[in-house]
Amino acid sequence: MATLKSNLIAAGLLAAATFVTTPSFAGEVMDEIKERGSLICLVNTNSPGFSVPDSNGVYEGFNPQFCRMAAAAIFGDAEKADIRGIGFSDSMKTIVAGDADMASRSITATGTRDADPGMAFVVTTFYDGQGFMVPKSLGITSAAQLDGATVCAEEGSTTLLNIADWFSDRDMSYKVENIADKTARLQAFYGGKCDVLSSDFTALASDRLLSESPDDYIILPDVISNEPLTLVTRPDQQLEAAVFWAFQVMLWAERFDINSVNVEEIAANLETRPKSVRRLLGKDSAMGDIGAKLGLHENWAVEVIKQVGNYGEVFERAIGLETPIGIDRKGTPNRLWVDGGLLYANPIR
Repeated sequence: MATLKSNLIAAGLLAAATFVTTPSFAGEVMDEIKERGSLICLVNTNSPGFSVPDSNGVYEGFNPQFCRMAAAAIFGDAEKADIRGIGFSDSMKTIVAGDADMASRSITATGTRDADPGMAFVVTTFYDGQGFMVPKSLGITSAAQLDGATVCAEEGSTTLLNIADWFSDRDMSYKVENIADKTARLQAFYGGKCDVLSSDFTALASDRLLSESPDDYIILPDVISNEPLTLVTRPDQQLEAAVFWAFQVMLWAERFDINSVNVEEIAANLETRPKSVRRLLGKDSAMGDIGAKLGLHENWAVEVIKQVGNYGEVFERAIGLETPIGIDRKGTPNRLWVDGGLLYANPIR
C-alpha cells in the first residue's frame, strides 16, 4: 500500500486557508436552504477514501463529511445534507446555476475561479499537489523521464494547464488524452492508451485503488503544482460564514482534544474547562453569539463535533494510515498549525 510523498507535497504548498472576498448576498441562499429543509452538496462520484457511495447510495469518505458539517451547523442534523455525486466539470456549473448550495469535491481554489461571481471559495480542507502515476513496467522513477509520453488527464480541470506549463518549461514533448469522464479516463490509462495518469496526489492514490492490480502502478515523487482543495458555495454571506466557522470548530475541537465521543460530556461540564473551550461549546458564549447572528442551530458547534467529528477524526477515519489510501498526515501540510501544518484556526470569540 502506497502512501503519499507528503514531504515533497509540503514543499510545493505555501497557501494558507483564507476566507474569500467574493461578492456576497446576505442570507438569500441560506433562506432557500432553510425553507427547503436540506443542504444540497456536491461530491465526487467515485473516489475511494474521498467520496464513494455505499450499498444504499449514501456517500462516505473525507469530502462528504464537510457537507454533513454544514448541515449539522445549520439544522443541528447532519443527515439534512442532500449529498449528490457529480463530475468535476459539471460541479462548478451546477453551483453557478444555483442548482446546488455547496461542493466538497476536491476543487482547487484559483484566482480566475474565485473571481467568478457565481461561486464563493470558502475554506481549504486539504492541501494537495499534482503529480503523475505510471505503470511499474515502464521503469520510470522520475517525471524527468516522461519526454514524449502520452498523458491521460481530466478535461476542464487545472490539471491540463499544469501539465502544459511543466512540460513547456522543460522543453519536453508530450501528448494528452483529454477525457472528462472518470471511468473512461481510467480505462484509457489502465488499458495502455496512455503512459501516464496526471492528477492531484490524493486523486492518484484513490484512482490507483480502482485498478485490478494496484501494485502494478507507482506514483512518481515529483510535485508540479499547488492544489488547495477548497469548499465552494453559492455566494451568500450567511452560508459562507456558516461553512467557514463550522470548519474552524472542527480544527479547534482537534486542538482541544474534543471529539465525537467526549464532546457531550465536556459540554455538560463547561464550568471546569478553560475559557477557550467554554467559548467554543457554550450556548451563552461566542458559539451562541455566532449562531444567533448567522441563524444556525442553537447548539451548532456541539452538533458538528458530535455528528461529524473533529478534523483529525475525519481525516484518519477516511484517508489515514489505517485505511487503504494510507496517507501519513504527519508529513503533510494537512496538520494543525501547532504541529507545523497549514490548518490554522481563526479565533472563536
